Amino acid sequence: MTEQEAPVIEIRDLHKSYGPLEVLKGVSITAHKGEVISLIGSSGSGKSTLLRCCNLLEDSQQGDVIFKGESVHWRGHGLGRHPADRAQVIRIRTNLSMVFQQFNLWSHMTILQNVMEAPVTVLHRDRAEVEKAARVYLEKVGIGDKCDAYPAQLSGGQQQRAAIARALCMEPTALLFDEPTSALDPELEQEVVKVIKALAEEGRTMLIVTHDMRLAADVSDHVVFLHRGLIEEEGAPEELFGNPKTERLRQFLSATSPA
Repeated sequence: MTEQEAPVIEIRDLHKSYGPLEVLKGVSITAHKGEVISLIGSSGSGKSTLLRCCNLLEDSQQGDVIFKGESVHWRGHGLGRHPADRAQVIRIRTNLSMVFQQFNLWSHMTILQNVMEAPVTVLHRDRAEVEKAARVYLEKVGIGDKCDAYPAQLSGGQQQRAAIARALCMEPTALLFDEPTSALDPELEQEVVKVIKALAEEGRTMLIVTHDMRLAADVSDHVVFLHRGLIEEEGAPEELFGNPKTERLRQFLSATSPA
């Protein structure tokens, strides 16, 4: 298989434990170029943990993490397993930009400085070129006029859009969203949903952990329903939401449907 043919992200039989607590019990997911995959499920089902293992922010105890055909090299076994090649971790992580639930912006930096920081300090890109790109991405997410503002001066929706611009400025191969709208009230949530939908329409590869079933239905090529650390059901959104096959998924969708 050539690099062009290889999936962007491939997770095979992933297991993750915190001490005696097994959070992921053998999960496999494949995301091809341009594919949007949403991960849904109750709190504690393993969604966010899976995303963090994918981005190598968490060490898994068993299974493979493969990026564009390149397998992560591991050292040790079980709870003592960790990536063996630090340079590989940095290379993969910078190609899988993550957008967090709580924005994680630097409070002492302006929005423009926040967006520029990683490309300049981690990737050592030319500062003038990065600034030009950062301004473009801030315009893209609708807050081009907030370059000189500080995070505390922005609404939650604006801060999350700044975080998305920061992720985009890394020029990543794929974007990972961890509950990007759950910290926002409904009005501000729609600002962020609009940006995510636009990115999906551009054909960007994305993994999205979300509680928003409408977002998952609207933007996804494939939806994965996790339950107690395993994939309970997966498929195209019209199948999963329109004709759930398992009782557990039917219960979940019933509980998350608007009143």
